[in-house]
Amino acid sequence: MNHAGSVLVLGIGNLLMGDEGVGVHVIRQLTGMKLPEGVECLDGGTGSFLLLEPMQQATRIVLIDATIDGQPPGTVTRLTPKFSSDYPKTLTAHDIGLKDLLDAAYLTGEVLDVTLFAISIDPLQGLGMELSPAVAQRIDEISAMVLEEATRLHCAPGTQTFTEKPVFGSPAARG
Repeated sequence: MNHAGSVLVLGIGNLLMGDEGVGVHVIRQLTGMKLPEGVECLDGGTGSFLLLEPMQQATRIVLIDATIDGQPPGTVTRLTPKFSSDYPKTLTAHDIGLKDLLDAAYLTGEVLDVTLFAISIDPLQGLGMELSPAVAQRIDEISAMVLEEATRLHCAPGTQTFTEKPVFGSPAARG
């Protein structure tokens, strides 16, 4: 992938740690859907510097990862981080964290256009390959939000994304 308007949808997470693997679960859901030409999904697993090349080749990047931010599990926050300090707290289960990848890109002179969907999780969930009910029931909705974002970014490659931090609450928080 190395052409104008290309969008990389990158899911990060460790499937062995329950909700921490939510990014990978979303990617698996998206790979079964019809994606616009120029939108590519990548299972980033627990991350590594091998992800740097596809990230640098994409015009835009949509990341999906778990966060421990005190919000109810399943809460989705859309961010447009510019610097590694803009990323929310995540688990340390990744070999190379997103912050490390972003810093490495900046060190090579690259400025990445990133939209992050941070999914709130319970840090005390424990090990296991299953998502918690609160996160599992949101996978379809999160996948639709990510696909909509990737499609929008692909169709309007010159448009700036907003930098506010709207929160799409968990079903419990929405009442």
